[in-house]
Amino acid sequence: MQLRDGKQWLSKMRAPFVWRESLLQFFPGFVAIGALGFLVDAGILTAVMNGFDANHYAARAISFTVAVTATWYMNRRWVFKRIAAQKSSREYTAYLVVQTVGAVINLSVFVAAIELAPALSATPLVPLALGAAVALLFNFSASSRFVFFRDFPQ
Repeated sequence: MQLRDGKQWLSKMRAPFVWRESLLQFFPGFVAIGALGFLVDAGILTAVMNGFDANHYAARAISFTVAVTATWYMNRRWVFKRIAAQKSSREYTAYLVVQTVGAVINLSVFVAAIELAPALSATPLVPLALGAAVALLFNFSASSRFVFFRDFPQ
């Protein structure tokens, strides 16, 4: 298909770049919501372990689920408000899948960092931060592409 108007052609060529530029405006809010989600996760984990004397795996399952639900709602409500899908059940399911894969990536990077540099086990905050950073990039990319994507602004 040949475009007759030079402006149309330029617009079509520039669309992917505009999309990426527009997408970056959501990143700071996504990071802030992620930080709030971490606080929710840590607070629920601590409360369930101490208040109900639950083991750390059961407590972690509960805290992860609550944190994912909270961050999905906050991202839908504030960060991706203009582009959130109409069908929230589909969106929530997709978000849960993305966040679960992100958690696996986070843990994998954490373990790999310690395995590659055993001295990091003395300072687990470093591999934790590495895992969180890699997972953040995946979560943002996948969330913006597969979860919050309807009528993305151009």
